[in-house]
Amino acid sequence: MNVLLILSSNEPEIKWNALRFGNLLLESGEEVTIFLNGAGVDLCQGDSPAFPLKELSKLFTLSEGALFG
Repeated sequence: MNVLLILSSNEPEIKWNALRFGNLLLESGEEVTIFLNGAGVDLCQGDSPAFPLKELSKLFTLSEGALFG
């Protein structure tokens, strides 16, 4: 199944949860695309030890997830 997630928030916790969900879907064998819209375009802004956005986005793309923005 193809899954599209639309991310339009700049809140680190929301971006973190979207990436976690996308990675979970990829692990389940789904095809996942995350479309970055508006404030969500800067995906790694807010990266911190509590919300490792860079690490999760790298895992997402290495697992063949697609990012568009």
